Amino acid sequence: MTATSAQPARATAVLATLIAVAGVANLNLSVANVALPSIGRFFDAGQTSLNMIAVGFSLGLAASVLYLGAIGDHSGRKRLLLLGMGLSIPAALLAAYAWNEAVLVIARIFGGVCAGMAYPTTLALITALWADGPERTKAIAKWSAIGSGVMVIGPLTAGWLLEHFWWGSVFLVTVPLAAIALLFAWRLIPAHVNETSEPVDNQGGLLSMVFIASLVLAINFAPVPNGWGIALAFAVVAVVSGVLFVRRQRRAENPLYDLTVVARRIFWVAAVAGMIVFGTLMGTMYIGQQFMQNVLGYDTLSAGAAVLPASIAMVAVAGLSARMVDARGSRATLLLGFLFFLLGFAAMLVLWDVNTPYWAVALAYMLLGMGVGFAGTPASHSLTASVPVKRAGMASGTADLQRDLGGAVMQSILGALLTVGYGAAIASAVASSPQSNLVNDEIQTQLQKSYAGAEAVGAQYPQYQSVIEEAARKAFLEGSNAAYAAGIIAILIAVAITWFAYPRKQDELDLVAQYQREDTQSPTGVH
Repeated sequence: MTATSAQPARATAVLATLIAVAGVANLNLSVANVALPSIGRFFDAGQTSLNMIAVGFSLGLAASVLYLGAIGDHSGRKRLLLLGMGLSIPAALLAAYAWNEAVLVIARIFGGVCAGMAYPTTLALITALWADGPERTKAIAKWSAIGSGVMVIGPLTAGWLLEHFWWGSVFLVTVPLAAIALLFAWRLIPAHVNETSEPVDNQGGLLSMVFIASLVLAINFAPVPNGWGIALAFAVVAVVSGVLFVRRQRRAENPLYDLTVVARRIFWVAAVAGMIVFGTLMGTMYIGQQFMQNVLGYDTLSAGAAVLPASIAMVAVAGLSARMVDARGSRATLLLGFLFFLLGFAAMLVLWDVNTPYWAVALAYMLLGMGVGFAGTPASHSLTASVPVKRAGMASGTADLQRDLGGAVMQSILGALLTVGYGAAIASAVASSPQSNLVNDEIQTQLQKSYAGAEAVGAQYPQYQSVIEEAARKAFLEGSNAAYAAGIIAILIAVAITWFAYPRKQDELDLVAQYQREDTQSPTGVH
């Protein structure tokens, strides 16, 4: 089956189904964040273990999307979508009833791989079913904004569950949505739409999985005490597998990731910009949930509800973003989104402290939401516009990497900065304390491990509990500020790349037309 009109039959129902499928992945990306303090206390987990629990889903998803997106292009996007939705249910159950933190990390990674089967197909099917033009731009805007909005609503849902049930309940929230999405996808999604008969580059797919997974793990283990050896080993694997992957893609007859397409300005700039945008959002959400509970003393429901302004802002500007892409081009829309991001981070650095009022929290999240609402649409639309429809899985996989690899890397970097900053601040507070002679190496390690570790020490020594917790709050604030400053630097890099490398509107249209001519003339559908 091929798309023959501007949009498919029952377009609204089809798009809603695809957004629901994406919603399962987006919820799973964020529901763990609000539960991290509870999980930390339950397992007595260190900050690094919490980082891995938070990033595990992104890790599995990021490592698999390119390979699984290519398999969907070849073997049937609907088939892979249904398989991913079906397997995501037992993955959620395993996470909910994990008996230790290692099992929870494994369950999160497995859930991410399941999402890797389904998530890449959503944008690929939008590209295949909606003809290039305003209707596709609107569909992508809704997919991007509502998908991101669902990700932000995740903490609210998780917060309510944690008020009434145990920490594992947050991982069950996607089970009914996955079941509903599975049913509607089976009924509404066409079996075959503009797929390719070209063989899948399995060797390249495996190399891509090793490269992405080892890169994320290297970043996560870097701040671990005495973990430099493990981090270095993963870094070496990442470099070697990355070099082999690039070499394979240059030589393969049907590459998994066509580097000629990647080199197109519209493609690579949008890919990098999107990774920074979605990555910093996920990293900020991850740290923000812990900040609100640990430093400000919010309960889980209040912490989840606090981020609602971001979700509302994302959805509110989605339509305006789509119209701005059509009227002013992707470059101007991306830059406007970056501006709101910078304002949001500035609000966090200037206004957030141990006594922050809620209006300052809401303002920062609203600004970040507007940033994603404006930048998300052009970041995804530019990818699909610069590849042939038979390579939609590659564009969709890259769009997913914007969230998943960007999220995993930025969440790992910001989490590492939080860990290092928190540990250094606690060590400094202990050294300057009049009671420093009472702190032995075991207590020092427990204090520096995480905020939950400091709470545990305070519970053991109630006469010093208020002092310990106050020091931990200030230390967490210092670590989080270091992470937010890194977020500003990342956004400024995205601004510079977009400003100097992304074409203005007419040049963008000319380049897209040129790409389409090249792809039409190429016998394989790519240049």
